[in-house]
Amino acid sequence: AYERTCRLFARNSNSVVVSVGYRLAPEHPYPTQFEDCLAATIHFMRVAQDYGVDPCRITVCGDSSGGTLAAAVAQALVNRTDLPKLRAQILIYPFLQAVDFNLPSYQQNKGVPLLLKERTIALGLKYLNKDLSATEPLSKHCHVPEYLRLKYQKWVSADYIPQEFKTRGYKPSTAHSFSEELYTMVKAVFDPVFSPLLAEDSVIARLPETFILTCEFDVLRDDGLLYKKRLKDHGIKVTWCHLQEGFHGTLFLAFLGGLIAFRS
Repeated sequence: AYERTCRLFARNSNSVVVSVGYRLAPEHPYPTQFEDCLAATIHFMRVAQDYGVDPCRITVCGDSSGGTLAAAVAQALVNRTDLPKLRAQILIYPFLQAVDFNLPSYQQNKGVPLLLKERTIALGLKYLNKDLSATEPLSKHCHVPEYLRLKYQKWVSADYIPQEFKTRGYKPSTAHSFSEELYTMVKAVFDPVFSPLLAEDSVIARLPETFILTCEFDVLRDDGLLYKKRLKDHGIKVTWCHLQEGFHGTLFLAFLGGLIAFRS
């Protein structure tokens, strides 16, 4: 599916592009995908010169859940002393957190194709091989214990979303009762491998230069905005591109050729 995209990237950037064929959920549940991507990245770093690649100029890149994986791989490599440092990370409308599904972008775009709010949560549950009955309580924050809510509110909060992104409407979500059973079922969502936005400051501060692309009509828009803020707060250089008329999947559909056309 990404053959055309990868070829275009390689041609237009004069780069070697390695596409990782990681195993897919639910047949291979979390964290198989991360482990495959990390293994492939480490291997390529060690043999990069065999492909005519400078090991100090390697960038990880992904869109949507691939952006999640790219971010998680970049975090996993920050403390490795046996490998070159990543040159950069490119995160294209990435999923980055499973703490708050009522950020402004989730409220505004919950019914916008291709990634509906309910579908986002359901895909996350399938990734973890969990029952889809947890979809609604997850959307209401019932999985977040008080101590984690207090910890994460300094990183995941609508308060950090610029006002210009709230003009299409936003209502602060009301608190719902915490479910210990639900937390036990889905506590893996608080792992930074699943939710890279939740990584500790010591990891964020060592990440490479970053490019983030967000789309206005995308439930994941605010994940990208919040990650951009965290990175910048730690002095990481960030290039940010926002597609004002973009939606989730824009990049992939754009490279399908003449089959479909849209302004973004």
